[in-house]
Amino acid sequence: MLRYLPALILGRLVRVLVRIFRKGGGSALPGLILSKIAPGILNRTLSSFRDGLIIVTGSAGKSTTTKMLVAIARAHGKTVFTNPSTANILQGFYSTIIEKSDMLGRISADVAILEMDEGHAELLTRTVSPRQVTVMNVMEDQIDRFVDPELVRETLTKVAARAKSHVVLNADDQNTILMASSVSVETTWFGVSEQLRTEEKNGLATAPTFLPAQPRPTPRIQAESRQGPRVTASDQVFGTIEFELPNRGVHFILDAVAALESARSYLQDDFDTAVAVEVLSSLPPVFARGEVSTVNGEPVEFVLVQNPGSMQLNLDNLDGQPEQVMFAIGRDVHDPSWMWTVDYSNLKHVDMVSGFNAYEAALVLEYNEVEVVAVQDDLDKAIEAFFAMPKPVTGIKTVIFSADAMRRLRRSMGFWSPEEVER
Repeated sequence: MLRYLPALILGRLVRVLVRIFRKGGGSALPGLILSKIAPGILNRTLSSFRDGLIIVTGSAGKSTTTKMLVAIARAHGKTVFTNPSTANILQGFYSTIIEKSDMLGRISADVAILEMDEGHAELLTRTVSPRQVTVMNVMEDQIDRFVDPELVRETLTKVAARAKSHVVLNADDQNTILMASSVSVETTWFGVSEQLRTEEKNGLATAPTFLPAQPRPTPRIQAESRQGPRVTASDQVFGTIEFELPNRGVHFILDAVAALESARSYLQDDFDTAVAVEVLSSLPPVFARGEVSTVNGEPVEFVLVQNPGSMQLNLDNLDGQPEQVMFAIGRDVHDPSWMWTVDYSNLKHVDMVSGFNAYEAALVLEYNEVEVVAVQDDLDKAIEAFFAMPKPVTGIKTVIFSADAMRRLRRSMGFWSPEEVER
């Protein structure tokens, strides 16, 4: 264990230095350095927890589901090692070890519950077998990286097949239904009722398989209906349960039932439904997943969009017609052509379009008859101009942005580092 001491000292030193010279930074580079000089520390750490490793993965919903699952596990008395909500690739895991471990790389916790990017989950599980895997969905996503949703499905199937104890799958995605045949351990399902699915104008945005439809499995827990923030679900064991969510949209309800089923699968006989429901009803949203924060003394809603599906679901669930909107698409959208596949009819105007792909985004919006007031590709200037606008007469300011624009906006406004968003 002493062999990791020099690498950890160097990683922590780099972290401090980067933060001195770049406010809000300092998490990515130390993890990269640690991964190069002490690659074995990740496998050793993730293999050291008494209750093993639990993975939450898929195209969308990972951050929210993981936050809920971690909070439920902690409320049951478990100590949890988890990654911040934006550090879901291998480099981010190394950074989290630098932050959370002692000088010998040891972390005191019962279990590791990690949100994992689809591709990085496959790489990691080649050497560390997870105890449990939850797969949320498969969407059209990052076509420059994944090319086709079928490749994502194949990758996630490999991850699920490596689970040692349990797999939790989405009953409302034909892609995850196809994965079940490759899983040799117990598999249980979560889902939402047909009534809830039809409430979403464009569905749940899962990718088509272009194969004959498979029968829908019976979920062990299924969300049945909603009334404002209150959700009613049916459970095969516990009957009817109710909880409240701060987020709008059926996709967040799906995250909640995924978290409940994942927690029950992990905790088994120790699972207390009342405790889990209380956690869900009091938990704030993950940053930028329908979160409202105070900026310059006024509330602002932040909405993260990462692929056509998440863009569609979040636009469809905007709170009425926001009076003031900023739309920022950053460098992480390497191929902005996917923006042309989204239905923007629920968005009537945008006050400021910005980010690396500002002009492409503005073209898409105007082609879809969304009024664009201003375009500014310099994000810092766009932020200054947008937040200098007077308070809306009705409602609150709304920022719709990609992950890269989110990080840059947070750093520009003096928010904490995005890699440090605690669960």
